[in-house]
Amino acid sequence: MSLRALRTLQAIAHHGSFARAGEAVGLTQSAVSLQVKALEEEFRVTLFDRSRRVPRFTEAGKILLDRSAEVLALYDQIAGALGDENSLTGRLKLGAIQTALSGVLPEALAALYKAHPRIRVHVASGMSAELAMQIVTGEIDAAITTEPVRPHSSELVWTPLYTDRFWLIAPPGYADRSIKELLSTLPFIRFDARAWAGRIIERELRRQNLNVHDEMVLDSQEVILRMVGKGLGVAVVPLPDEVCTTLVLTCFPFGVPQLTRQVVLLERQDRSGGALAKALAQAVKEAATAAKI
Repeated sequence: MSLRALRTLQAIAHHGSFARAGEAVGLTQSAVSLQVKALEEEFRVTLFDRSRRVPRFTEAGKILLDRSAEVLALYDQIAGALGDENSLTGRLKLGAIQTALSGVLPEALAALYKAHPRIRVHVASGMSAELAMQIVTGEIDAAITTEPVRPHSSELVWTPLYTDRFWLIAPPGYADRSIKELLSTLPFIRFDARAWAGRIIERELRRQNLNVHDEMVLDSQEVILRMVGKGLGVAVVPLPDEVCTTLVLTCFPFGVPQLTRQVVLLERQDRSGGALAKALAQAVKEAATAAKI
């Protein structure tokens, strides 16, 4: 039995097909089928009802799915348990939204490595909703994301790290315009609604009955700011106050009252509370506080 095969089994359950599970774990569909066959031969059971177009777990498959989640959770806790109280060791697979990657995370990781030189954090970027799915399937251990918005998996728990506020960003020279005028007359560069921040923005636009003229849909805050800076339209983005004050762009508080979002450390409930994740959360909080001073 291989741990990778068990992770593949979890991915099949989450994504609903061998092909999509293979994409999630970096395997071809045939490789996924071989791993499933190997598990069936090892345990001498049939894991899937293959008479259906979409494979469904048999009762034996459901039992192995539940037990494999427990095995993977225990394995993933080993690295953190090997460290002593004063000097942690181990590896953390971390996802992060782009605002954290370009903001507080580099400072936090530098401080973390200085305090605990034997740890390693492997970082990948993504949108909050995508990173949440990767946590559920075990592809990553934790992620720095926006606080989840419904619907989200009940398997997830989170630790608050810091707060961003939402701002309407316009090109320089528009400080004398109202938000409603800007949104109704200039092209709107929309934050992708697949991102949780994008859903928050869309809800507030509808609540205030603000009509916008979509010009672009982007998932990178950095790219959105560059587009606005080139005079291509206006946008609503979440930003730390200290970043907004340094922009040469025009900034207006967005929302009544101004919208905020919590940035959190997201984990699976059955794997939360590890020493590495706690140390990372503390380092991020300290970096965020230092950035506001």
